[in-house]
Amino acid sequence: MKYISKISFFAMGCFVLASCSDMDDMKPEGNVVSDEQVNETTTAVPERVAADLAGVYSYMGKQYCAFPNDTRDDDFGLPAVYLSQDLNGPDMVCDNSGYNWFSVSGDYSDRNANYANPYARYANFYNQLKLANDLLASIDPATENPQLKQYMGQAKAVRAFDYLGLAPYYQFNYQSSKDKPCVPIVTEATADYSNNPRATVEEVYTQIMNDLNDAISLLEGYVRPDKTKIDQQVAYGLRARANLYMGNWAAAATDADKALAGYNPASRADVSTPAFCRLSEPNWLWGLLIEAANITGNGGYPTWPSKLGSFSGNGYAPGTGVYKRINPLLWNKISDTDVRKGWWVDADLHSPLLATVSWNGVTGDAISTLEIPDVKVKFLPYSNVKFGMKSGVGSTTNDSDWCLMRAEELILIKAEGLAMSGDVAGGKKVLEDFVKGYRDAEYSCSAASAETLQTEIWKQRRIELWGEGFSIADIMRLNKPIVRFHGSDTGIWPDAFAFNIEPNDGYLLLRFPQKETNNNLGIPPTENTDGTQPVAGQNPGLNDGVTD
Repeated sequence: MKYISKISFFAMGCFVLASCSDMDDMKPEGNVVSDEQVNETTTAVPERVAADLAGVYSYMGKQYCAFPNDTRDDDFGLPAVYLSQDLNGPDMVCDNSGYNWFSVSGDYSDRNANYANPYARYANFYNQLKLANDLLASIDPATENPQLKQYMGQAKAVRAFDYLGLAPYYQFNYQSSKDKPCVPIVTEATADYSNNPRATVEEVYTQIMNDLNDAISLLEGYVRPDKTKIDQQVAYGLRARANLYMGNWAAAATDADKALAGYNPASRADVSTPAFCRLSEPNWLWGLLIEAANITGNGGYPTWPSKLGSFSGNGYAPGTGVYKRINPLLWNKISDTDVRKGWWVDADLHSPLLATVSWNGVTGDAISTLEIPDVKVKFLPYSNVKFGMKSGVGSTTNDSDWCLMRAEELILIKAEGLAMSGDVAGGKKVLEDFVKGYRDAEYSCSAASAETLQTEIWKQRRIELWGEGFSIADIMRLNKPIVRFHGSDTGIWPDAFAFNIEPNDGYLLLRFPQKETNNNLGIPPTENTDGTQPVAGQNPGLNDGVTD
């Protein structure tokens, strides 16, 4: 078969293991200084710093950024990290197939320190931290140059974003575990990278908040050229996210409100067709611009449209049937009057969204059963059709953009922040105004307490932000179990992925890659090794309060 020749079985057979010989001999993350790094802070040239900042941003969506000497099809920047996180969760299902490059996240073997997936999830953030630190080291912190101050603000916000991408996964939530070890802090002032122990959760969040406070101040008045850059509103949005994770409820609501100024959610019409793929979408505050020229590896297979989307003409999911699907436990909780129910095909492969697009001359539900040799197999029940293709359904370029922050997330942060800080009525109104006005005109929230409203908001986050990387961070901060099935009915889960996990099970915490423990004496290999890998059928009686 022609398609198999494009996606080699050799790659499939060895996709789990990282190149351990390369990992063992490398230095710890975040400390490798390039030959071109300039630390003459008094002579920083704005034009050069601007170029360095462009490199910081471009790293986020770069192919082969974790394994630059390899061509792994699961190495495509932040979208790959977010896909891994959601596949760890309860709401995204994928077949246990040799073509599923992320099966390690489905069965939790990604907790093996020698595997490529956890290494990439660690390296993506620390490598970008290094770029941000290099930039900050090249600027006099007392500079009065307005351009350099803006560049510093953006670099500090990126650094905070990176720590927000690490902290929730290496220790339990802030409120229960702030004195426990989290991840090592690396800044431009770090002197000893080879003996840099884990900072506490509180220390990591102090670093995050200090960077975001500085960023908000430094970015006052900054007008960005496009939405790939961080401006003051995005910095407020990141601080809202950090405050949410910390349980600083009132501050989270205030920051979310400031970030939202001038932004509205996508309308029902906007999301009644496959979307979430264009930087120009007006509800996006920040995102990655991914252009065809940026896609250089293996015919576009190492990209998020290839793995997460269902409409690529050159992708793993449609070409081999490893579609990313919603767990019916959650889908069944979506009202039939909610436009979002159509973000996935139903058990009969129907979605109203398909009536708005065509593929190979076919429109509507016939797209579900359309088969194109070497390109597309028919959809599986509950396959997602949420994500469109920037260049059109069936495009082979896979040049779809990726959202890093949008108005809907901030509205849900605001609602939760208000509710949990004592204004239950205010939080409920924010939630109802959003869902009734933009998703389901028949929606009514029956929650009467802060706790029940928080659970309802978590449900709305799980629906609204499905596929965007928030699943496990929410589970960790809310101290919830991972519930994939109920009782003896494991639904559409493959046997190897059909298990539930208790809150605070030590196996939820990501392991430190062998590269880090080999080269950083401050983190011995025994760190984050509690718990055991889940087994099929585990904990069938768990409930999460949403899918019960």
